[in-house]
Amino acid sequence: MKFRFIIMAAGKGTRMGADVPKALVPVAGKPIIQRIYESVVGSGVDGKPIIVIGHERTRICEGFKGECDYVIQEEQLGTAHAVMVCKDEVKDADAVIVLNGDHPLVSPGTLRKLAELHERVGGVLSMMTTTVPSFDEWPIYSHWGRVIRDAHGHIIAIREFKDAMESEREVQEVNPSFFCFDGKWLWENIGQVKNFNANKEYYLTDLIELAVAQGHEINSMSIAPEEAVGINTRAELEIAEKILEKQNA
Repeated sequence: MKFRFIIMAAGKGTRMGADVPKALVPVAGKPIIQRIYESVVGSGVDGKPIIVIGHERTRICEGFKGECDYVIQEEQLGTAHAVMVCKDEVKDADAVIVLNGDHPLVSPGTLRKLAELHERVGGVLSMMTTTVPSFDEWPIYSHWGRVIRDAHGHIIAIREFKDAMESEREVQEVNPSFFCFDGKWLWENIGQVKNFNANKEYYLTDLIELAVAQGHEINSMSIAPEEAVGINTRAELEIAEKILEKQNA
């Protein structure tokens, strides 16, 4: 099975307050984008990921050590839109793995397990989730999308925090946005995503409810909260660096 990776890194990252694009902010000495790029290549699943870039694209390609195969997202209209602009580059893949470019701590082994899960089980969509013991212990996850399951434990939706009901916000299983899609199904269905939400964006996560509505079961695997950390603020950067420091001690 042929896999291709898409790494979404087109955002401005204004909350970081850095003088470089967020993708180039160093985490324990390496740019965020370099860490996730190395995990992808190290997984052995795909040696040439596509990076979705927008702002300061030349600077990003020159700012880390890796082959920068990129696609430009001229307007940042949401995660589904970011994937859509990559269609021509990855349309020959049997499966497409989509990652956020600001989640640098996911390991090569974990990415390989996601590909193995998808290849073994099949289906149209496989994903990672992470469950926190409490949001007091992991406050950085308190505003993440919640993984909604039915009474039988099957995933039926991802509810973004802004769109979630109070009962849904109490769910402690959250979405780190690591997805693997069947390529044919992805391109046949991504155009159906609408922007009827608080941010008026096209959410990739809406494909989950679409798949469920079509009768598909969503495959999932759990990862440790430490691997799911995303970096949008200086506080989150400090948390990521502390995790790396502990791992390297």
